[in-house]
Amino acid sequence: MMCWVLLDLLILLTLSCGSGAENEGFVISCAEKQKAFRDSCFEFVGVRLSFFGAQAWCEEGGGHLAFIADEDTQRFLQAHLDPDEDAWFGVAHSKQQSVADEGPLAWLDGSPVSYSKWVSGPRPGAACGHILGNSGFQWEATEDCGKKLPFICQFESGRSIVCADYDTALQCGSGQLIMIDHAFYGRLRPHYCRSIFTAAASTQHECGWVDVVESVAAHCDGRQLCAAAELMSSFGERCPDLRSYLSVDYHCQDSLTLSVNTVAAVLHDVRIGVTLLTHRSEGNLRCELRTGDGRVVYLSSPQGFEQSVVHRYAQPSTFTVAAECITGIIHSTAWKMITIQEPITKIGVIRCFAGSLSFSESSCKALYGAALHIQIEVKAGTNVTYRVQKKEKLLSGLSVVKGSDPQNITVSGEAVKQIGPGCHRLTLYASNMVTFPEVSADLQVSEPTLASISLDSLNETVMNAVAELETQGLLSGETLGELYFTVATQLNTLAGYLGPVLSRQALREDMLAIMIDVVKETAPNTSQEVQVIARGLSALVKKNAELSLTAQKNISDALLDALDNILSASLLFKETNEPPTTIHMEHVSVVAERVSPRKLKKKFMEVSNCSCSAFYIPSLPSATFSSYKSVDLRMMSFDKNPFSWHDGGDVTGPVGALSVSDTDGVTIPVRDLCKAVEIFLPRPADNQTNSSFLDLGNFSTTVINVPSANSTVVLKMIPSEEPLPFKVFLGYLEYPTVTNYVAMVEMPQPGATTEERYTWLLDPVTLKGNVGEHHLVVRPIVGPGIKSINANLSITTITTSCKFWNHSLQTWSDNGCRVGVNSTATVTQCLCNHLTFFGSSFFVTPNLVDPSRSAQLFASFAENPVVVCFVGALFVTFFLVVVWARRKDIQDIAKVKISVLEDNDPMDRYRYLLSIGTGHRIGASTSSQVTVTLLGDAGSSEPHHLSDPRKIVFERGAVDLFLLCTSFSLGDLQGIRLWHNNSGDHPAWFVSTVTVQDLQTKQKWHFLCNSWLSVDMDDCILDKVFPAATDEEMKRFNNLFLMRTTKDFNDGHLWFSVINRPPGSNFTCVQRVSCCFSLLLCTMLTSIMFYGIPTDPSEQTLDLGHFEFTWQQFMVGVQSSLIMFPVNILIVSIFRNTRPRETSCCQRKNKRNSLEENVNSQTASTNTNANITLDIIIKDITRVANSLSNTVKSNILSTESEFGQGQQKDIHAILSAVEDFIKQNTKTCDNIQSKAQPLVSAEGVEKKSNKTLYLYKQLCHIEEELSLMGPSSFPSAQNHGQTLQQVQRTKGLLEDQLFRANCIDIDENSYKKSTDGSHDNKGKTKRRCCHGGLPWWFVFVGWLLVIATSVISGYFTMLYGLKFGKQQSISWLVSTIISFFQSLLFIQPIKVLCLAVFFALVTKNVDEDFQSVPPLPVASDDCAGKDLQPRRRDGSLYKPPPPSDVEKMRRNRIMEQKAFALLWEILTYMGFMWMLLLVAYGQRDPNAFFLNQHIRKSFSENISDSMSLGDVFSWTRTSLLSNLFGVYPGFITDGNSKLVGNARLRQLRVRRSSCQIAGFVQELVSECHSPYSWDMEDMGSYKPGWNRSLTDNTSTNTPDPWTYQTQAQLRSYPIWGQLELYRGGGFVAELGPDSETASSTLEYLFRNSWLDVYTRAILVEFTVYNANVNLFCIVTLLLETAAVGAFQFNTELRTVRLYQSTGGMYIFVMAAEIIYLLFILYYMFLQAKLVKQQRWAYFKNKWNLLDLTIILLSWSAVAVFIARTLLAIRDIAYYHDHKDQFASFYETASADAVLQYLIAFLVLFATVKMWHLLRLHPKMNMISATLQRAWSDISGFLIVLLIMLMAYSFTSYMIYGWKLSSYRTLANAILTIFSLQIGKFDYEEVLNNTSLMGGLLFGSCVVFMTFVVVNLLISVILVAFSEEQIQHKPSEEEEVVDVMLRKIFNIFGIRYKSAADAPRPDANGSSGRNILSSSPEDVNIFHLKPDSKINP
Repeated sequence: MMCWVLLDLLILLTLSCGSGAENEGFVISCAEKQKAFRDSCFEFVGVRLSFFGAQAWCEEGGGHLAFIADEDTQRFLQAHLDPDEDAWFGVAHSKQQSVADEGPLAWLDGSPVSYSKWVSGPRPGAACGHILGNSGFQWEATEDCGKKLPFICQFESGRSIVCADYDTALQCGSGQLIMIDHAFYGRLRPHYCRSIFTAAASTQHECGWVDVVESVAAHCDGRQLCAAAELMSSFGERCPDLRSYLSVDYHCQDSLTLSVNTVAAVLHDVRIGVTLLTHRSEGNLRCELRTGDGRVVYLSSPQGFEQSVVHRYAQPSTFTVAAECITGIIHSTAWKMITIQEPITKIGVIRCFAGSLSFSESSCKALYGAALHIQIEVKAGTNVTYRVQKKEKLLSGLSVVKGSDPQNITVSGEAVKQIGPGCHRLTLYASNMVTFPEVSADLQVSEPTLASISLDSLNETVMNAVAELETQGLLSGETLGELYFTVATQLNTLAGYLGPVLSRQALREDMLAIMIDVVKETAPNTSQEVQVIARGLSALVKKNAELSLTAQKNISDALLDALDNILSASLLFKETNEPPTTIHMEHVSVVAERVSPRKLKKKFMEVSNCSCSAFYIPSLPSATFSSYKSVDLRMMSFDKNPFSWHDGGDVTGPVGALSVSDTDGVTIPVRDLCKAVEIFLPRPADNQTNSSFLDLGNFSTTVINVPSANSTVVLKMIPSEEPLPFKVFLGYLEYPTVTNYVAMVEMPQPGATTEERYTWLLDPVTLKGNVGEHHLVVRPIVGPGIKSINANLSITTITTSCKFWNHSLQTWSDNGCRVGVNSTATVTQCLCNHLTFFGSSFFVTPNLVDPSRSAQLFASFAENPVVVCFVGALFVTFFLVVVWARRKDIQDIAKVKISVLEDNDPMDRYRYLLSIGTGHRIGASTSSQVTVTLLGDAGSSEPHHLSDPRKIVFERGAVDLFLLCTSFSLGDLQGIRLWHNNSGDHPAWFVSTVTVQDLQTKQKWHFLCNSWLSVDMDDCILDKVFPAATDEEMKRFNNLFLMRTTKDFNDGHLWFSVINRPPGSNFTCVQRVSCCFSLLLCTMLTSIMFYGIPTDPSEQTLDLGHFEFTWQQFMVGVQSSLIMFPVNILIVSIFRNTRPRETSCCQRKNKRNSLEENVNSQTASTNTNANITLDIIIKDITRVANSLSNTVKSNILSTESEFGQGQQKDIHAILSAVEDFIKQNTKTCDNIQSKAQPLVSAEGVEKKSNKTLYLYKQLCHIEEELSLMGPSSFPSAQNHGQTLQQVQRTKGLLEDQLFRANCIDIDENSYKKSTDGSHDNKGKTKRRCCHGGLPWWFVFVGWLLVIATSVISGYFTMLYGLKFGKQQSISWLVSTIISFFQSLLFIQPIKVLCLAVFFALVTKNVDEDFQSVPPLPVASDDCAGKDLQPRRRDGSLYKPPPPSDVEKMRRNRIMEQKAFALLWEILTYMGFMWMLLLVAYGQRDPNAFFLNQHIRKSFSENISDSMSLGDVFSWTRTSLLSNLFGVYPGFITDGNSKLVGNARLRQLRVRRSSCQIAGFVQELVSECHSPYSWDMEDMGSYKPGWNRSLTDNTSTNTPDPWTYQTQAQLRSYPIWGQLELYRGGGFVAELGPDSETASSTLEYLFRNSWLDVYTRAILVEFTVYNANVNLFCIVTLLLETAAVGAFQFNTELRTVRLYQSTGGMYIFVMAAEIIYLLFILYYMFLQAKLVKQQRWAYFKNKWNLLDLTIILLSWSAVAVFIARTLLAIRDIAYYHDHKDQFASFYETASADAVLQYLIAFLVLFATVKMWHLLRLHPKMNMISATLQRAWSDISGFLIVLLIMLMAYSFTSYMIYGWKLSSYRTLANAILTIFSLQIGKFDYEEVLNNTSLMGGLLFGSCVVFMTFVVVNLLISVILVAFSEEQIQHKPSEEEEVVDVMLRKIFNIFGIRYKSAADAPRPDANGSSGRNILSSSPEDVNIFHLKPDSKINP
């Protein structure tokens, strides 16, 4: 089978070049809406008419309803009919009878219907017929001929029917004349020109006809257009009732003919005859003859001449002889081709070839069965034909163009066989058309015997030949095809002589492998090359038993590829909706068709006259082909299975294939259809069917056989009567019963036909896989009491199946296909839901790349470096970013360290860890010095300055940790107090959150601050107390949302956290950068893997609101996620959860111990060496007293004044006070404890013990100091001893309290142990922190995964990029970058926000570690820092700023902000104005004015103010044509401006009798023609000369100057004239491309009175392009009249630049446009803020409204700019497609004009706004205030001026409107009176007309308006200005200006002095200081005395 298929392929390839030959032949010219077929034009009319109305419509154009003579005509009509519509065609009752009479149907001309396609035979009484669109275009006869349907008209070439009521004309093409053949008048056919109202009783016998050929010939012969209807009135009526008609047969003959021989010899005489057949020429006849080789002969010009010219050609070639004759109305051309050949002189043989062997001429040899190639040449000659003969037997032949080139003549292998072995004499002949006699030569050829040929020698010969061809660079599919054909012929012929089968098989497969490789590398380019390859393959596989299955599969693939190439070649130049191209042979058939998507509805594809596969395509979803203008249908039909090498599927019948592709050949997948595609496959002839005949009088049974488990059994049942209800039961291996059966069905089933209702399909599922005999039982369904029926049933059993070839699995499959009920014994109907060889797949197959081809792909780097360079740049960028990230990690390590406050008291041991977070707002960081105070229920801490000399604190977004120590626990914290001193260059501070942790109890307090501490923001305060947050406050939505969002962005979001990661996180910045890099490369890899995979348009779209996606897109996303995310999530998890190395914990512990030892040693040495004095001891005792006072929050002890400098030596009083307080406190606590013993908690006891312990330690320290100091420092030893005893006695009291509390031992060592106990706990914590999470070495696993994924992803991404090619790589790269930034900037932030909302609303979990505070250990000794001495507290730092200073700071800051805002406003607006002016002037070209002026001046020559129609005609013939078609062809005037398209004339007319005539003058005036108006405009259609057309139906779409065309058809716009606004439509005549055509067109128009009294406007429209200045000019020259007979000239020129220049200025302007848009966005933002702040008050400010207007105008200009650009692209594209028509750029020019207006007003309003900026100038401010003060008076005077202006305008218009042009309209009168006020007035014009009245009128106007009212208006303004000078008050902005100027001058080091700097005396006579003149340092930082006290 494969052999026959390949043999057929040879013929298919030959026929493919001539595909579509069925449409070739005589080509006729048809109208635009008509389709040519054979010798007729067919028009498919969508208008719905009755049968007779349709026939009348066709007869109006000289045709009739279509005749369908054969199947080819039927197929042609099917290809153009709408499958959803029926249509009338030309079949009717054959007799002239009433429609109720019976009779056969015939064509309208009476001929019988020889071919038919009736859906059912015509019923009796049927009178007409129509085509059914929804039934495969079958015919149906009907009685109802009155229903309205579309129809088909047929216009036969050379035959026309002229009815009495229609003005039908005979017409020939250009250069042809009518020649009448036959003509008769009367009635010969009953159905032609039939009047609908004719009585039914009329008969044909009452009519006659007469031959009128002579009369018609005399009237029409020699004309190009003949109105034959004009003759009908002279013939008389031959059929009074039915009306006569005229039938004319004619042909068109060329008016100019040439006679010349087709072939001639070089330098021989050639006679050329010229004949002109005309006798109606007008004017001078001019004829010329061109011989084709450069000679031109001018012929004489008698009418009806015939001349000849003799010429000699000097060289061989093919020449075109052309003749052209031109008269006033005739332009005839004719041409002939002549071939000049060179005679042959001598023939010779060079070499001969047999197979791959070469022989010289003297020793030529042939191989048995192999082709013999003879290389031959001739010495001279062209168009040579070679023949090789042995005696009289022809062996081979060849024709070539040039004989001097060596040629190979091939003697086929069969011919060599016929010659036989031995030596032979062959004769070679060479001849052409000019060589007589032919030349010849002899050649001796010897053929060896069969014994001399061996398989080894043949194999060696083949391989040597292939190697030689490869060496010479001639190895191709064509050369291998020739070689293989010779070798395979010998293998096939000499099989018995060439060794065993396996050896021959090996040789065949080796040859086949070489052929396939070569064809893949160098694909064939021509059909001849493909034919040679196919011939070689055909010979190679002729004995397929000598080929393996793999080789057969390769052959099958090659066959299908070749057939696909044939289909592609057939579709290459095919037009849409042309008839299909069909190539049919014995075993293979192919069909190719190109259709529009709407034609695919109910499309039926078949191979005519062939028992081949057929397809019926249902209505497909509209979305399947919505993006395609045309699609290609490719159909293949095989008699046998082309996949016979596959042993599965059991496919033995015919195979069909249908695919849909776009015009580029890319297959469009069509699958998962709702309606199945019907496939009709002919069944093999040897498949037998079994039929049974059952009598249903009893229960009837029969046996059926199921041969295969995959087969479907079709039971066709034909009952003897219908309807016949019965049940059918099926049993397996036994008879079925009512309860026991395999399957059961009740007949009849639903269906459209009887066959469908009585067909039962048993698919494999129903049969349950059973194979073998099945029993069938039929049981009739009868009524009650009926035991039997008299009926029978015929059952036909058909076994079949439907499968399709799955290319993905390389096997046959039945997925989506089933057998249809219309399957018969001869045809199997398959219903499939797809049109593709591919089955459905769960996973989408990605693009594949072969890594083994890496070297080859990288070798193409120079051609496609895009992706490789991009990936390389990513790697370089990654390494640079890693360096930055490492430095950031080092900085973060320093940030994580806890800052121990330097002002902590070394004696304080109670520690609090403060975590203070600065917000992320702009300017949130501060340079001020911040102070904090903790407020608790047990007391308050001292103020502490939050600073760290080793790092910068309070940066934006940072979290700073501070260790604050107090003497004892403060209890539950109630609040925290923060303030700063407003110092530095950015003093404002936004504090977000504060967390305080008690390191002893691990309790935390959260403070939700979210406030500014600033003098100019928020509450404008520097000192604020923040209360501790409760659980409800922590769980509020805004707090949870803010915490979650901050944490997710800073830590969770991989990309954003690179910049702003938490410093304490184990996930370092370097690791995050590496993870981002790996994720990016993996994303790029998955993206490029699935990039460009074809989508399935038929796949269902899943709709989720506004989001739509397909299953394929969903699966691509799932697969990409499965490939990309697991490994990246694993890498991130490893880095996050890997703990540090355990050794680091030990190292930190050793380091900590050594630090403690150093601190202890330093403490000991300090205590030893310290100089202790009595003052130090008194201060220590005073600190103890103050601590006791803070404990009870009362001043029980004396204040500082009590223990001042004057009483420092009375130490005993201080100790006595302390002792008394402790005693009293002890008694009070004992009483409380005894009364509420059960209520005392352990926590309260512990806090009390901590306080007592602190006092105890302080007294021990004082006791130690007293002991070290000794009695010498006291006044007496007694005082020293008394003091020591008091201290010891106080210690005893504290020891008693500690003993009662049972907390710890009173021993001091015990205290140390208790204080050190925290170290042990911390140590445990440390040890625990070193456990948990992944081992430390897992970080290497993470780095290994990062490196592996990055390298692999980058490598394969580069391979894919190199494979894609440069263009696709760029496309992928752009889409990837856009997708990446879209995901990074939009999708991922939205996901973070959505998750934050979810957690804030649903879970409401408070993340206490939201500030990422690391659990770092802090020892108790760290409270003192490095310096164990207490830091001296600066009073200015530890007190909040006073309110007065804060107010000064605030005022100064506000003034500075206003100054900077003012400066910024000025600078930004100047930049805005600069950009606006650049944009405005960039849109204008100064050359536009000069271009317009030049064109206007050129075309306005010979123009007067009043022109008649004659003057208009004279102007068009002279000035218009001379300037429109200048010296240089295609250019106007002097050749600088190119004419774009054709120019056209357009006129607008009014209807006849468009106005009423007064009754008393009707006798004087017969007609009245109104002025132009849209209501009176004429929009009719006329014949030449404005003769009224009798019908509105025209058969041509050619533009006609006598037919009105609408504005949309002309692509025009209304235009303003001086008189009216004219509509864009009109009557149009195009002037053509040159002056001659334009002149003849104008002559024709004016000869036929195209312009007459009804013409109201004449417009000359054209477009020019001046390349010198790159400008288009749309020109409209307007001549208009007001119905008085005089035309006025006016011009409208619109200049526009459609091609943007590429110079530097263009780039500069484009950049300015972009910057301008950024300015607009900025101002929109500012205005939105103002609207939000001011609400409705915003719209009361005139400057706000001005800003809003500028913004709206700007965006309107942007929209119009985009519209203009799109319109320009559209109009230019239209011009390129229609260069021979008028090029309309009106819409583009209108958009450009609107854009210019918008920009002009933008400049106006933006310039006016500068007045607002000048308000700061005192003088300008005063002027503005003056106008505002005088506005009420000014408005009144303006109203008076307006009234007087209108009064004088009305008066002057009434007096002079009919006399003077300046007052002809009211608008002109108003303009003239206004000009009078400014001194521009023509006094002489008025005084010469009416001197007295004119002088009074205009003199009074000047006096009252100019001298009185205008001067009063000026006086009012001057008075207001004087008042404003007296009462003017300086504005606040003047201070702002002073501040701004001072700042500017300070920058440049210039001293600035203003009035504010002068000292002003206060009330006391002292000079105060102005806040504005003080330096910032004076008010930003406040100073207090060092000894001043701060009240917390």
